[in-house]
Amino acid sequence: MTDRPDLPAGLAPDSDPTAPEPPPSVWVAGTETGDDKLKPVPPGRGDNFLTKVLQNRYLGWVGLAIAVVAPFIDGSNYAIGIMTNALIFVMLAVGLNIVVGYCGLLDLGFAAFYAIGAYVSGSVAKIFSWPILATIPFVLAAAIVAGVIIGGPTLRLRSDYLAIVTLGFGEIIRITANNVTVTHNDMPVISGPSGIYGIPSLSFGGLNLSPITNPIGSYFATLVIVAIGVLIASRLGRGRLGRAWRFIREDEDAAEAMGIHTYTVKLAAYIAGAMFGGVAGILWGAKQTAVSPTDFTFLYSALILMAVVLGGMGSIPGVILGAIVISTLPDLLTGAGAWRFVIFGVLLIVVMIFRPQGLWPHRAVERVRRRLRAPRGPGESGPYGPDEPEAVAT
Repeated sequence: MTDRPDLPAGLAPDSDPTAPEPPPSVWVAGTETGDDKLKPVPPGRGDNFLTKVLQNRYLGWVGLAIAVVAPFIDGSNYAIGIMTNALIFVMLAVGLNIVVGYCGLLDLGFAAFYAIGAYVSGSVAKIFSWPILATIPFVLAAAIVAGVIIGGPTLRLRSDYLAIVTLGFGEIIRITANNVTVTHNDMPVISGPSGIYGIPSLSFGGLNLSPITNPIGSYFATLVIVAIGVLIASRLGRGRLGRAWRFIREDEDAAEAMGIHTYTVKLAAYIAGAMFGGVAGILWGAKQTAVSPTDFTFLYSALILMAVVLGGMGSIPGVILGAIVISTLPDLLTGAGAWRFVIFGVLLIVVMIFRPQGLWPHRAVERVRRRLRAPRGPGESGPYGPDEPEAVAT
């Protein structure tokens, strides 16, 4: 191979020096054993077939297509109900993943935002006789206020202390809902332990999407809302704010030293997760047409957290998979009778022993590329452009 004096020490072309200029993807910064010089690394080196499949950008569309086809495979009311519950649980898990998976904040009271969404939407819909979708702005506002109230004074805490505070917040919301009675025109709206009943189902453009009379329509309406939520969460994780969340998760002190306002960024994660929980509460109330404090216990918060950990913290596909497993596995084990929860627990333990990183863990590859450019003008040093970082995350 002929030497090229215009290349800095440590860089060598992977083809004949007289060949045309190689594409930028050929030149990446990397290290070899015992050698810290820049080397040309072939794109995709070391990626096996399974890794390429799991990182395929079109895999999400495949999952959406499966969700669309599923009701036509088994269209019974029982199956449609299980699938709708799984979609709502996916929305909850994706919201908690922003808090726990992206930002690394341990939240043990996420069901509180779920309850706020269900109670606010049900109350507003009954008092003003509005369709349930018209209550979304009120639910989002209530979730933001609740996120600021609980997150404002407590997000300066870390690890176990933050977990204890969020656990207490979840119990406060449940106990409050259990003791509140609200009436409107001498008609009960919130009935304490009995909760709210008579919540209107989903409807759009005069089309009734009741889970009783039109279960498939209710399922597809829920699917559309959850798919939009998953897309938003994925874009947040890949954006500038998502990178700040990951930096805080890895080392909060280092992130603050690099200029990230950690308190504000953590509060943004907490509020974003609260909004997802509130929307899930709307969907739950519309499906059940009734909610009560027993729907929002600590056990439910633990199950949502379990879905995030089981699927893979920080991984949107993993969280979706974990939510589907956690929400459907007990129903699939109904044939085992009283042993189904024992089998359910044993299976979860086995999975966490052999896959501690989760069923579909988050993968992030940071590449730094140097672009080979045409020779610069007089007075400009070197033929290379600036380093170009590229983050690839799934």
